[in-house]
Amino acid sequence: MSIWTYEKAGVPHLKGDPAYNKKIVQLIRSTHVPGMMGNPTGFAALFDFKKYGYRDPLLVSSTDGVGTKLEIAHLQNKHDTIGIDLVAMCVNDIITSGARPIFFLDYYAAGRFDSRVTHSILRGVVEGCQQAACALVGGETAIMPGFYSAGGPGEAPHYDLAGFSVGIVERKKIIDGRHIREGDLLLGVASSGFHSNGYSLLRKIFSKEELKGKIGRMLLKPTIIYVRPVLRILESLPVQGIVNITGGGLIDNLPRVIPQGLRAIIKDGSWPVAKLFHLVQVSGNIPRFEMMRTYNLGIGLVLILRKQHVPKAQSILKHMNLASWVIGRIARGRFLEVQ
Repeated sequence: MSIWTYEKAGVPHLKGDPAYNKKIVQLIRSTHVPGMMGNPTGFAALFDFKKYGYRDPLLVSSTDGVGTKLEIAHLQNKHDTIGIDLVAMCVNDIITSGARPIFFLDYYAAGRFDSRVTHSILRGVVEGCQQAACALVGGETAIMPGFYSAGGPGEAPHYDLAGFSVGIVERKKIIDGRHIREGDLLLGVASSGFHSNGYSLLRKIFSKEELKGKIGRMLLKPTIIYVRPVLRILESLPVQGIVNITGGGLIDNLPRVIPQGLRAIIKDGSWPVAKLFHLVQVSGNIPRFEMMRTYNLGIGLVLILRKQHVPKAQSILKHMNLASWVIGRIARGRFLEVQ
């Protein structure tokens, strides 16, 4: 009778691998921020948020994944930016409350351990954490042969990702939309493209060969992390509402923060839409309304501001290399309107 081991079943003993642990520790330490405590290879992460000097702090949490954009990374055999998307999908939600992300954890599951792929993904996560000025305090690597595909010869294994982030905000500074009023303006902040939403539809529209080529490379462009620009604006301006334009686009996301009795009026055509969005719409014969409730169409974040504060907010964003446009306003009523 043959002798079986866990490694023969396809799962390496990573926790006992000194070389692997050294790489992980180095990457985690590169995201150090005040408050990090404990052993990077310990069983749980410790964080002292009193280091930030908050008087009446609230913790804000978010979890998300990258969706089927992972398949584009697999087809392109390029895995060093998908971790940025993972961080972005979590921290961009946290800043909608006016909170500062302070730490992040990741979960990676694959059908086979591939050190090149794993390290590339983790480098992207680290890059995302550095962009968001938050700490990578831990995570989990799960090798699950037979559950996820191990990939063919020369191929990367199939994998899934999940991210978890925690932020902090003073109770009196929380942004929840309650102070939005008639006449406030919608300041749309540029996206980098499709970010990480609607990729199941994109994979129906474009062939596998197209996704392996130029179109796939464009679709793999990572999600913008808006943490630093938003925090910079909050240092000097009151912001009434912040909307992360993810799944559901402008149509479904804007109403999530607008108080009862008010509505958003979006002025279609008030911002430039990248050619790739037009190509998707034409190639898939997708109605305009469906595009607006599936994709961000070039607007990755919306700030809801008093009219007098818009010029300064745009100046700050421009200084941080982000374009922005007034794309609409808040009015009385019940339902979002596109004009």
